[in-house]
Amino acid sequence: MPARRIGVPTRSDPSRGRLRGLLLAGCAVLLVGAVASPTGAGPLGAGGGATTTGSTPPNIVLILTDDERADEMARMPNVMSQIVDQGINFPKAFVVNPSCCPSRTTILTGKYSHGTDVYTNKPPHGGFLTFEPEESSTLATWLHGAGYYTGLVGKYLNGYDVTDVPHIPPGWDRWVALTFGDTETGPSGYYNYTLSVDGTAEYHGTGASNYSTTVLGQDATAFVQSAPSNQPLFLYFAPYAPHSPTKVEKKYKTACSDLPPNRPPSFNEADISDKPKYVRRRALLDSTAIAKIDQHHLADCQSLLSVDDQVGNIVNALQSTGRLSNTLLVFMSDNGYLFGEHRRTGKIVPYEESIHVPMAVRFDPLTAGAAGTTNSDLVLNLDLAPTFADAAGVAAPGAVGASLLPLLTNPGAPWRDHFLIEHWGEGGVPPYCAVRSTNWKYVLYATGEEELYDLSADPYELQNQASNPDPFYQNQLVAMRAQEQELCQPQPPGGLP
Repeated sequence: MPARRIGVPTRSDPSRGRLRGLLLAGCAVLLVGAVASPTGAGPLGAGGGATTTGSTPPNIVLILTDDERADEMARMPNVMSQIVDQGINFPKAFVVNPSCCPSRTTILTGKYSHGTDVYTNKPPHGGFLTFEPEESSTLATWLHGAGYYTGLVGKYLNGYDVTDVPHIPPGWDRWVALTFGDTETGPSGYYNYTLSVDGTAEYHGTGASNYSTTVLGQDATAFVQSAPSNQPLFLYFAPYAPHSPTKVEKKYKTACSDLPPNRPPSFNEADISDKPKYVRRRALLDSTAIAKIDQHHLADCQSLLSVDDQVGNIVNALQSTGRLSNTLLVFMSDNGYLFGEHRRTGKIVPYEESIHVPMAVRFDPLTAGAAGTTNSDLVLNLDLAPTFADAAGVAAPGAVGASLLPLLTNPGAPWRDHFLIEHWGEGGVPPYCAVRSTNWKYVLYATGEEELYDLSADPYELQNQASNPDPFYQNQLVAMRAQEQELCQPQPPGGLP
């Protein structure tokens, strides 16, 4: 499939060839002077990086939270001071399928759900068992094959349960994985859980010392401290927080007292007559439901402070081991979350709160000169695999995202202006494909219902313009229908109209 069909940048990038050489030289001084007049050319995000001969490949650290909204990162002081302020913030970061397991498999492979068949959190088209055949080619195997010391600490995939403890996917030198059933309805991810520690079951109970964010953070820090000094490391740290039902560490149970309730214009939306049937079925939120949402919102803030502590510990470990100056560090979430917008809670829907995630990147050799800046390009979880492969100088077979490295030095680099979102459907939400562009969003559901939003004028998606007879909207509808038909191939199981 041509790259343009899946939202990969399509214009040539003259800075790419020069950027690769500068990256692997690892010298920020040379970088500043050289990027001013880039030379060379190459396909953006093609993977493969540059030769690492005579250079030190960068360490790579991915910190991935679970169900964190884009607007929640600002209340994490270590993330802000150690990553955002020292790197580049991407306020328009999105996922291409707003659900835990599909998003995580996309991160591991650089593929859409239609490339992995992981559309939801459980079989037949989702979960660990569906993804298992894909495990032979992931970030872990690519980087391990290039000499990286690799470790996953935290959540792997939905459906990886206690019976799978002996199973360690290929490519991981260190494996500390939370176990869950298909729907995570078993033991909590915060207390009373079992870890697979290098293939051996390790049970943690209900005492305060078992709070999973802290336990996992300690393992992640130890991984950095104990990694062989003659190898670059790849750490994938994936705490369970702030996934619901959210549990808060004791020391933070009175924190975030100044957090205002979530009340955007779309909260408990009064007029939903323009929305699809699955939205129209929902009654207005009553006071009990609103109180529950507010409590969840508060618990998110509190639980993320525990994650933030571990971010600080990991950065300190990178610093103390002499690795920080050559570490590509990414903070992101696997999907967003609705707190009452359009009368809904949760994720899986194509609305902004569900697909929009926090994302910041620090890589001192490339970002030091732009530390604390913002890049408003449309970046995706689809881009992480090719980015990490590009930094390591290895191929990313099958990945269809784009390397973010050019954006770290050249915010004007050619980039995508639209991308595909897909989901099979669950929880009463029909299967759908959607196209999100810089200023518009179009959604086609398996029911035949459509949504069209002018995000520049209506960022809260209050007015569906799909049936607006105004030629301005009808022309846009026709154009985005064509984009959806081109991008949504193959369609989610069962098909779309």
